[in-house]
Amino acid sequence: MITVFGSINMDLIATTARLPKPGETVAGTGFSTAAGGKGANQALAAKRAGAEVRMVGAVGNDHFAADALALLKEAGTDLTAVKTVEEPTGTAHILVGGDGENVIVVVESANGRVTATDAHETVAALTADDILMLQLEIPAASVEAALVAAKAKGLTSIINIAPLTDDAERLGRMADIVIANETEFELLAGAHNLTAEAREAAMKTLHDETGQTLIVTLGGDGVVAIKAGAMYRARGLTIEPVNTVGAGDTFCGYFAASLNEGLDFEAALRRAAVAGSLACLKPGAQPAIPTANEVAAKL
Repeated sequence: MITVFGSINMDLIATTARLPKPGETVAGTGFSTAAGGKGANQALAAKRAGAEVRMVGAVGNDHFAADALALLKEAGTDLTAVKTVEEPTGTAHILVGGDGENVIVVVESANGRVTATDAHETVAALTADDILMLQLEIPAASVEAALVAAKAKGLTSIINIAPLTDDAERLGRMADIVIANETEFELLAGAHNLTAEAREAAMKTLHDETGQTLIVTLGGDGVVAIKAGAMYRARGLTIEPVNTVGAGDTFCGYFAASLNEGLDFEAALRRAAVAGSLACLKPGAQPAIPTANEVAAKL
């Protein structure tokens, strides 16, 4: 089983011909809502990949809660560890201009009530074959508690160090497997503006220091990783992206599910990269996550 310990949000998306300047009001051209949150997105991706998935998090006692959990529930995700709290369900307020530029405000709300106690209870329920997957949209202390407890129990932990926070570098060094994009990896490595060759050198240095498996996603260039001293590379698909918002979370969920299924590391990277590519072909995050059959048809 894969247990995702993380965030659950509703995305509130407004489109406009151009983004307003400070103090300015502009007319909108559209509005939509979609279930989101990095934890929930990754849980749904792992479930659609075919894994048994348990989601641990928090929603509010409000009308957003049911919508935020709808696709997870429809997919058959175990939601028994999602608690309801007095704070509102977490939201992401997204404003998209006509040129695709966007600004986003994330309001933590109920996600801030995911506690270290929840972390200990979550890890206590896991068995040796389970995978614990985390991100950084819940309190850092809760993520840290989960990582410490998982290590003490000898469990496999995966952390996606997104979104970038002040705690990302510290927490990123505590998991067995780290998934990061190029910018996030540079924070972890303490380097900037790395060439491809310099990035791989930095990955080897960090891997030698920590012993962690490191995976860096590179957008259209696929993914590069290091595990047990060996470098791996995988490519996704050549596509014309419609929306890339769900690609990273889809990669994470599919990678975890593939490891849990017993695929070897290289095959898991390739499957996850293809899934991430397919997630770019539809609008939205969760609605765009492909099914296992759709991914298998492209492998």
